[in-house]
This record gives sequence, C-alpha cells and structure tokens, in this order.
Amino acid sequence: MPEVSGSFKLKLAKLGYQYLVNHITTFFLIPMMMFVFIQILQRSPEELLSLWNVLNFTLVHAVCSSFAIIFITSFYFMSKPRTVYLVDFACFKPPCHFRAPYASFVEHARLVLPDHPKSVSFQTKMLARSGLGEETCLPPAIHYIPPTPTRELAGEEAELVIFSAMDLILNQTGVKPRDIDILIVNCSVYSPTPSLSAMIINKYKLRSNIKSFNLSGMGCSAGLISVDLARDLLQVHPNSNAVIVSTEIITPNCYVGNDRSMLLPNCLFRMGGAAILLSNRWTDRWRAKYRLVHVVRTHKGADDKSYRCVEQKVDSEGNLGISLSIDLMAIAGEALKSNITTIGPLVLPASEQLLFLLTLIGRKIFKLKLKPYIPDFKQAFEHFCIHAGGRAVIDELQKSLQLSAEHVEASRMALHRFGNTSSSSLWYEMSYIEAKGRMKKGDRVWQIAFGSGFKCNSAVWKCNRTIKAPTKGPWEDCIDRYPFYIPEVVKL
Repeated sequence: MPEVSGSFKLKLAKLGYQYLVNHITTFFLIPMMMFVFIQILQRSPEELLSLWNVLNFTLVHAVCSSFAIIFITSFYFMSKPRTVYLVDFACFKPPCHFRAPYASFVEHARLVLPDHPKSVSFQTKMLARSGLGEETCLPPAIHYIPPTPTRELAGEEAELVIFSAMDLILNQTGVKPRDIDILIVNCSVYSPTPSLSAMIINKYKLRSNIKSFNLSGMGCSAGLISVDLARDLLQVHPNSNAVIVSTEIITPNCYVGNDRSMLLPNCLFRMGGAAILLSNRWTDRWRAKYRLVHVVRTHKGADDKSYRCVEQKVDSEGNLGISLSIDLMAIAGEALKSNITTIGPLVLPASEQLLFLLTLIGRKIFKLKLKPYIPDFKQAFEHFCIHAGGRAVIDELQKSLQLSAEHVEASRMALHRFGNTSSSSLWYEMSYIEAKGRMKKGDRVWQIAFGSGFKCNSAVWKCNRTIKAPTKGPWEDCIDRYPFYIPEVVKL
C-alpha cells in the first residue's frame, strides 16, 4: 500500500506540474484582467469621463486606427500559409486469391531453391518472427514457380493496385477526374516509361494542364514526401486539390538468390497501395477528415553507411534484389533522434520542453550525472502510425518513445493483416484506427516513416471531426478479429 500511495502521489504531482506549466499564460492573464476590472469599477463616472477626454480621440485618429487595424489584419491573413485538408483516403484491398499463407510461402521457397536448404531455412525463420499473418498477399508473378518478374506482369500489378485505389477515392469523395488539379505518384522500385502518373492521366482522361509528378527510388517514406510536395504546391495554387497515390509494386522486387541480406525483403514486403485527396479549398473544411499541421523530413544520406543501408543491387550470381544492412536499426534510431529533435519543439507541451531543457542544462553545463530525458510524446498525440516495416521496427520505436501496446496496436495489426506495404502502410494504420471508431474530433495523429537514403519523415494531422467507424474499407471483413496477441515466433 505505501508503494501504491507513493506512485499515486507522484502521478498527481506530475499532472499538477503539467497543468501549471501548460497554462502558465492563463494564470498570469486572469489576475491581471481581474485587477484592471476592479480598478475600473472603483472609479466614478466623472473620473472615467475625464480619462476619456485626456486620451482626446479625434475622427482622424479613429479613421487612422481603423485603417491600421484593417491593414494589419489583411496582411496577416494574406501571408498566413493556406490550410491543407485531408478530405479522405482509400486503401487497396488485394483479392483473396493472391494470399500468401505460411505453408505456401515455405513450399514455394523450397521449390525455387531446391539446392539451397540453408536459404530456405533462413526465410522460414524470418517469416516466423516477422509479425506477418496468413492473409498477406503477393502478386501473381511471385506465385509462379519459378517466379516471373517480367515488365508486363509488373505493369498488370501496377494497374490493378493504382486503378483500384483511384476508383475508391473518386467514389468516396465524389470528385470527378477532370476536377483534379495536382497528381503525385510515388513508387520506389518500379519506374516505367511512360510514368505511372502518365498512366493515370491516360486512364482517367485528366486535364491537359494538370500538374503531375512521379517520385521513384525514395523508399518506404516516399508517401510523406508526397504529402510534403503536395502541401508546397497547394500553398502557391489557391482553390486547388491534389491526389496522391502511394504504392510499391512487388513484382520487380522478387529475389531468387542466396544472399541473406537480400532474402529478407521477400519475407516482409506485400501488395498494397493508397490514394489520398488533399485540398486547400475553404469549402472542403466541413467535410475533410483531417488538417495537416506539420511535415518534418530528416535525411542522413551524407553518411556512407546510412546511404547504403537499403540498396537495390545485383548479387554475385547476377540476381537483382533489395539489400538490407545489418546496421539498419541503429541507423534508423539515429535518423529518428534527428527527426524528434526537430518535431519536438513544434508539438510538445511547455511542461515537456521545460523538463527536457533543464535536464540538458544539468548534463551539459553543470555536468550532473542525469539520464537523458525522453519527452513524453503521449502528451502531444492521441494516435501513432509507425511504419509497419517489420516487428523489429515497431518494437524499437515503442521502446524508444516509451509507448504502450495500445499506441502501437494499429501498426502491429496492419503488419499482421497486410504485411509491409511500403509507403502505403501508414494509411492502412489510419484506416484501422478509424475502423475501430477511435478517431475523435481534435485528436492528433503522428505518422512516422523510414526510407532508403536514409530518411526519417514525420507528418502530424489533427482530426477535423469525429469519424464514425466505416462499413467499407480494407478492414471491413476482419476488424472484429483484431486486436489479438501475435506471438514473437509463429510455429510453422
């Protein structure tokens, strides 16, 4: 009981400190306003009238003051950045016959690599520890024995994923194709000519003056890079909207060699894609789901290890694939620290910033043996969408940010149901939170993604309105089964 009582008192003290520091301005202003109000009440009408006469306002003074107020107000609103709204988003749900259950994956690995049992055993162990479930999907080219990663089959996968996501977002929002002002497509490995953005323009007969962009080679964080690009474009193009398509075409990523660093992506990456509609139109604020608050990008490409930790290359036998460095998690941790250093002052309450500053001063100036203070980001956000790159990525961020199991639930469940869908994984996680009916008006969402190069990117959204659990979407037939316990090692 004494331990419980002490813990309870400590929690109350912390809550009191946070409330005091976060509302310090209010505590100062209210007494000052009360003092001024009391002083006015104590004055007689004659004294107030004489004070007014001393000020000696004339018509010229009033007109000039009014003009100055109007000018300053107009300048403020004209120079203020345009608000960017997320009207809606849609996630592609792969067909059931594309499923890649454990047994099928292991059997195919044995048939493709019959002379390399160690490589098969390695993939089996990685799959058992990956956090992926039985319903993740692979494109037809990888179901073939042997896999057939041809350009034609990659194109078919791209059309299926991208056109399905586009159809969904157009139907959900009621936007007509010819009303789209800006189009951004990001796909890291598959970059055909004509581009994927040109493919969409041709399919939906978009306007000839549309501003289109095609981002490639930027890894799993390219989705937030697209959001950042769209935000910048919407700042200079008033009364416009932007459609972002985030995906990764898996067909060209199939690796059939024996390099373990290149076999790991086979166990993690799966089909997926998302389409997002952004707008700066004032009329869209009423129906938009979210408002974009911040985008923070961190690039560690100046360091050689960071630059090469995720790399597409050819192995010693001439097989093309994606190589993941053994230093990946350490590099991701450093990139996350840099990103947190930038985003912390933008989002953390004053109480957390003050504690961080005092700890830093104690350690650096007074040389006190204090542990580095890790800010409590749970004070700044209600929801966290961590890139579902694998169980290790989610575990590391949960530990580093001191998050609870509930905070990383969306990431773990998205990884289990859909696998690592690269840049679109964040939107499957947002969809999970909505499907659970947890997104309320005013809630803040932190999206964190990592990508080759090496990059760590963050986006902060604020919920515009309470979102009812949708009846349709990628989770419509399975949301009632989640969450559930996912063992660290699955018996295959």
